[in-house]
Amino acid sequence: MRSTLLALLLVITSVVPAQAEPATGRAAEPGNGPERNEVAAVDPPLHAAARGDNRPEVAQGYPRRTLLRVYPEDTADRAAKLGLATYHSLAPRLNDLQKRSDRVSVEVIGQSTAGRDLYLVTLTAPETPRETRRQEAWRSRIEDDPVAARRDPLLRNAYKAPVWINANIHGDEWEGTDGALRVIEDLATTSDPAKLDLLRRSRVYVNLTANPDGRVAGTRANAAGFDLNRDFVTASQPETRAMRDVVKRVQPLVMLDEHGYVANTLIEPTTPPHGQNYDFDLYIKHGYAGGLRMEAAVAALGHPEAAKPEIPFRDYEPGVWDGWAPIYTAQYSMFHGAVSYTIEVPMRVNRADYTTLPVEELRRRSRINTDVVEATVRSALAYVREHRSALVDNQIEMFRRGDAGEPQRPIPDGYVPGFGPEDRYTTEFPRAYVIPVGADQRSGPAAARLVDHLVANDVRVSRADRPFELGGRSYPAGSYVVDMHQPKRALANVMLEAGRDLSADVPVMYDISGWSHRLLWGASVDVVRSGRLDVPARDVVAASPTGAVDVEVGRDLALRLADGKDAAAVNDLLARGIEVRRQDDGTLVVPASARALAVEVSDRYGVRFTEGSAGGVVLRRPVIAAAVASDELKALRDMGFEVRPVSNAVLDGGFDFSRVDVLFVSSGLRYSSLTPSARAAVDAFLTRGGLVTRGATGARFNAEAGVLAARAVAGKEDANGVVSVVDARGESGHSFVYAPHWFTDLGPGVAVEQTYGGLVAGHWIPRADGTGGQEAAAGQAAVVSGTSARGGKAVLFGTEPLFRDHPKGLYWQVAAAIYACSKA
Repeated sequence: MRSTLLALLLVITSVVPAQAEPATGRAAEPGNGPERNEVAAVDPPLHAAARGDNRPEVAQGYPRRTLLRVYPEDTADRAAKLGLATYHSLAPRLNDLQKRSDRVSVEVIGQSTAGRDLYLVTLTAPETPRETRRQEAWRSRIEDDPVAARRDPLLRNAYKAPVWINANIHGDEWEGTDGALRVIEDLATTSDPAKLDLLRRSRVYVNLTANPDGRVAGTRANAAGFDLNRDFVTASQPETRAMRDVVKRVQPLVMLDEHGYVANTLIEPTTPPHGQNYDFDLYIKHGYAGGLRMEAAVAALGHPEAAKPEIPFRDYEPGVWDGWAPIYTAQYSMFHGAVSYTIEVPMRVNRADYTTLPVEELRRRSRINTDVVEATVRSALAYVREHRSALVDNQIEMFRRGDAGEPQRPIPDGYVPGFGPEDRYTTEFPRAYVIPVGADQRSGPAAARLVDHLVANDVRVSRADRPFELGGRSYPAGSYVVDMHQPKRALANVMLEAGRDLSADVPVMYDISGWSHRLLWGASVDVVRSGRLDVPARDVVAASPTGAVDVEVGRDLALRLADGKDAAAVNDLLARGIEVRRQDDGTLVVPASARALAVEVSDRYGVRFTEGSAGGVVLRRPVIAAAVASDELKALRDMGFEVRPVSNAVLDGGFDFSRVDVLFVSSGLRYSSLTPSARAAVDAFLTRGGLVTRGATGARFNAEAGVLAARAVAGKEDANGVVSVVDARGESGHSFVYAPHWFTDLGPGVAVEQTYGGLVAGHWIPRADGTGGQEAAAGQAAVVSGTSARGGKAVLFGTEPLFRDHPKGLYWQVAAAIYACSKA
């Protein structure tokens, strides 16, 4: 087994943990804790969308009216019980407002996972096309030429301040939509001079329901099972990509992300650690002042339940509600120049409360929550109106510093009340990053994916016209350069830097503390710390094609698994009936007769075929019975595997294993809880089929089913981050962990495929009793493989190679494990 997985584990990246309850006792949210290992994913529903005309009536200027398609009434919409707006009521309401007011424009900015329209409402005084073009030119100048923008008095006086309100990103936190609707309807029809002045000098953008599928179903996650407020650094979901594109396009000065539920109401700024890439002095001076204003506005409502709002920066201990990770809407938006806030309204109406409380009590709570949303939005708009010029200058200065390559400014204690040494997190920006291209297969689809992701996030990337030298290294033409003298250098760096080990800084973190596209996405990326940057290059709009068939006609073609795209290409060929052979070192060989199809999949997936050799066993496209989390289900299907979701309930109901090749267990399946007949079916399968497991649930399944002799040891439940690892050949790499495990007391025939080194970035401390720390894991087996006494093969992962669809460079490890465990 060792030899078959060596190729799989030559390059090692990582995955992210799920959230455990913080040490403070503040409850962890669903999706961030043990339930990720307890609730198996199911196929998402598809929504039959109604027809309509979503084309704007005008191409330029404001208003930009859109006739929204109207959806049929859905009596199961969970918002109705709370007396809140149902999703199907939104389009008629917005259509009516557009008819009645020339201050309201609505765009459909995309569709949800299940096919529902995503509405972006814009509120502003009417503009001619010429005025709109001038506003857009000013917005571009602020980012592209901040020095000129700072010197432009007309821009600084007449630029309309953009504000973005994001509502209902968690589907069962409904009231953001309803509070925003109150403000929309008021601004659409008001005659109040102050509000009319706001609209003359601002544009207010409202993403009315960021998660309509979750709103209707009453779930935190979207229809694919993803927490959208953990997805921004990855953008795996269509709803997240729509929000990302909004924040890029509108470049807000201020943004609010409306959530629930925290007793009393929560208003950011966050506790430390604050993201080390921010120009935090520019954020916190307005972030704290605006937060205090919102606090006063909420308290003034007179609701005892919201009389004393909490501001984490002022009221919580470090780490309890941190601002470290760029996975959240608010923290991500800061990289685009926004003074951003997460708002948590006070009165819980979801989960158990939704089903147990009387309807009138639920509606009373929802009215309070809606009042709080409305108060925070109105307070933020008032702050923007009063501080418009300073906020514009603030954003210009952020982009100017990035473009000039200036170091971050030191922030003295007391810069705002309460700011001290515990708030001081900074970094040194490198001069550039280089993403080389060449014959190395890893530089193919992985490099293209990374470049396209950076560009999609408004990071500027160029492609060299000819060979060059930089940082003492030589690079071929076509290599990519990320010049860190650019307006959004902080966003570039937060994706490409390694990160930081925070274990000694704070006792707890709210969610993940480590990520790195450079270390986890599979591409080779070099860091250039300093020096002159003089590379003839052109700006990149999209990465160049990477597919190639470097084989003479008539020769067999070989593909080495080094990326999830390689697995997708292989599974595509297998699905078309092509005979693919797997050799002992994991290489996959395609016959010369299938060259035309190999060229086709090479182009489609960006993979590179080289000359193959004789030998190997015939592989068939594996069918996987998967008791896995939603993120893993998506990753497996993205790699082209045929996946059949299972759980205890499905197996107890009489699941047919006859066409299954591999059982993948990480969530929602316990061997000892199966009925006797289901357990017998699993036992029979394990005599011929393979087993792949991940995490606590997978390790428990292996132990209870008696598959491999390997004792799993659990690391601290909230430990997470990027780790260094060493594979069976002694090659070093990186992986990802969340609630990590390692394996000891290995029986005969159980091979170590990967061992832990140390934590590179993240948070991993021991439990109070001293167990579960990173020191205990160092040198221990992170991934093991072997053949069970029943005869089936198995691979056990203690790492997180598919976590939240993020560590793309690790997916091939899972694919190789599946192929190795599949019988020919």
